[in-house]
Amino acid sequence: MSKRRSLKHNFLIFLSIILTISCLLYGGEGTTMNYRINTDVEVWLTTSNQKNLLSQQPSLSSFEKTGKTDESVTQIEVNPKITYQEMDGFGASLTDASAWLIYNVLDEKQQKELMYELFSSEKGIGISFLRQPMGASDFALKMYTYDDVPEGEEDFELKYFSIDHDKEYIIPLIKKALEINPDLKVMASPWSPPAWMKTSRSLIGGSLREECYDVYARYFVEFIKAYEKEGIPIYAITVQNEPLYVPKEYPGMFMSPEAQALFINEYLGPLFEKENIDTLILCYDHNWDNIEYPEIVLKKVGKYVAGTAWHVYGGDHSAMSKIKEKFPEKEAWLTEASGGEWVPPFFDAFADQMTHIIRGTRNYAKSIVWWNMALDQNNGPTVLKHSTCRGIVTIDTDKRDITYNVDYYTMGHISKFVQPGAYRIESTNIQSIVETTAFKNPDDSIVLIVYNRTNNNKKLSITYGDSEFNYTLRGKSAVTFIWNN
Repeated sequence: MSKRRSLKHNFLIFLSIILTISCLLYGGEGTTMNYRINTDVEVWLTTSNQKNLLSQQPSLSSFEKTGKTDESVTQIEVNPKITYQEMDGFGASLTDASAWLIYNVLDEKQQKELMYELFSSEKGIGISFLRQPMGASDFALKMYTYDDVPEGEEDFELKYFSIDHDKEYIIPLIKKALEINPDLKVMASPWSPPAWMKTSRSLIGGSLREECYDVYARYFVEFIKAYEKEGIPIYAITVQNEPLYVPKEYPGMFMSPEAQALFINEYLGPLFEKENIDTLILCYDHNWDNIEYPEIVLKKVGKYVAGTAWHVYGGDHSAMSKIKEKFPEKEAWLTEASGGEWVPPFFDAFADQMTHIIRGTRNYAKSIVWWNMALDQNNGPTVLKHSTCRGIVTIDTDKRDITYNVDYYTMGHISKFVQPGAYRIESTNIQSIVETTAFKNPDDSIVLIVYNRTNNNKKLSITYGDSEFNYTLRGKSAVTFIWNN
């Protein structure tokens, strides 16, 4: 071997040793202290006494981890090396009622301001997920679908299919939302098929006629294509909102798990494949207190269903984890959690919603979605005789002003900071005392949400690899920390 080759050989060996040592010290598998906080930590606080409402506090400085422990201090460790579900987004619904209020009651300046407060992460809370009713829900000015025909008539060829109703004010607002937040995802859920497809021959009650399974599948395809033609991709759909509840005042329909599985397996799934529709199909779309329903559907439909959509009005968050354990390849979405008079603001509603944000994501939910984006001073417009629901904002039709409700600030604790595509990461959680959820964003920033469920102030020590910072969180208060990795 020549002297030159020998020197080169020795240099490569030396370089290999240096790289190996570097990997062991700074990035090798099995090491934990190879990441740190590189900037000040932003602090955003909401207190249940309402003196702070998603208010930015002075930033915190981090320091080298000391390793010291104090029993009076709650230790929270954030570990980005343990990852869970990818997040899709956070938001609410531009129902017919909500969209009508925003588009028709507010003037141009108010409307623009509100849309930025809702959908911009810089100027507002950065909503990134919409769940849109396919036709009328209980919060609509009238009951309608996309293929309404005179009583006694049918339309198996879907000649009269039209989304013209939505073009008046729903679609224009979704387009504006997409302009403000291009990462916005839109899913859709029907409260009822057209009346002629149902056994009740009405938007209220009944179930899907067997001879209408095929045309109802085509109805979904027509809807998706029509919205895409308007520049609005439909990310996901559910087959039926709350299929086990048959309302007496507003559109709805009973659909058994066996019927849902049959509809998806034999009609909707194959048609999506044939038409090259990549919209996700989610099953169930109802409360946590019945895990047998999604279990039956997921066992039968397999490849056609991406996972389960969940509501919060019965059972608890652990239902999502139970289904995840049985079907690990399937995902979970929390698709409806309305604020309302049954959980009065501010104190109780604040606690309830922060719990949904933290326990929802800790139980694998890829989305957190409140219900109406906006309602008026009478909890409407609605087809109900009496509404107890509350919107993210209230638009007073007499005063023509906007009130930002507790729902706005709780949603903001996650939607403003956690980007679509973020992954939930490991964080210390002390159930019913100091609860947390943490995320790593696509830009590598880290978000930690902490809710102090107790009445007492809690001294916190947050560790992140080689870094540590301290914070005292008031009782019954929530804080979002964000820092660069």
